[in-house]
Amino acid sequence: MNNKLSVTRKKLWKFSSLYLMMLPGIAYLIINNYMPMYGLTIAFKDVNFAKGIWGSDWNGMDNFKFLLSSSDAYVITRNTILYNAAFIVIGLIVGVGTAILLNEIKNKLAVKFYQSVLLLPYLISMVLVSYLVYSLLSVNVGLMNKTILPALGIDPISWYNEPKFWPYILVIVNLWKGIGFSCVVYLAAIIGIDKDYYEAAMLDGASKWQQILKITIPLITPIVVMMTLLSIGRIFYSDFGLFYQVPMNSGALFSTTNVIDTYVFRALMQLGDIGMSAAAGLYQSVVGFVLVILSNYTVRRINKDNALF
Repeated sequence: MNNKLSVTRKKLWKFSSLYLMMLPGIAYLIINNYMPMYGLTIAFKDVNFAKGIWGSDWNGMDNFKFLLSSSDAYVITRNTILYNAAFIVIGLIVGVGTAILLNEIKNKLAVKFYQSVLLLPYLISMVLVSYLVYSLLSVNVGLMNKTILPALGIDPISWYNEPKFWPYILVIVNLWKGIGFSCVVYLAAIIGIDKDYYEAAMLDGASKWQQILKITIPLITPIVVMMTLLSIGRIFYSDFGLFYQVPMNSGALFSTTNVIDTYVFRALMQLGDIGMSAAAGLYQSVVGFVLVILSNYTVRRINKDNALF
């Protein structure tokens, strides 16, 4: 027993510097991710600020009923899932494709320039993005109505009153803004591939397309799966700025732009019920957690090496 304690102490002392380096990260995780879980009780209470959170009356599942029994429940759930599914699939294809194209550029200065150009939109505030979109789609002064559509012989369109166009607009805006980040991740994975694989393939007469299909894509598959699983975990969440700021909160577009996050925000602004808002957040988190577990289980059954855990 004493020998085991002695060995343990030696190991602790040996790696003490590493443990000290871990402390800030652990502290951040506890403060930012675990302590706020205390607030989950709000989802099951009729919050009364005069009584405080603990003193407020319990109301069971009433906060969840507001979200699930609403006449808009089907529309906001459909929009949230379909938009995020489109973002995941299109973002994956374009992100991997762009990373492969960048990897083929041999001029390092050019690669850095293109990476910077692609990453810049990711760093721009969604409020600024909304005004950039407005400068394109404004009825009176927008580039589309004033220049592009007249050149094509098409009548001006009242973009902010036509819901049918917005599924495409939102997908394009999300892709433009987020492609830089995903591209950098996939490019880092591609750069890490041993060049010997490509040299051997070239000696065997493999074309560039065959090298991509047989070497690049299979070797970055674990990263692709990991990024996809993480995205699936947030499939019930939405980029609030994208769905609220970019359509300029236009009521005429709610049928195609209203998602769970914007619906809860508008309800919270009107009713001031933070219990309902907390219930919606918990609902999104639980569903996301279940989807990650099921998706990871499916991947694990197909190929254990590609699973997240």
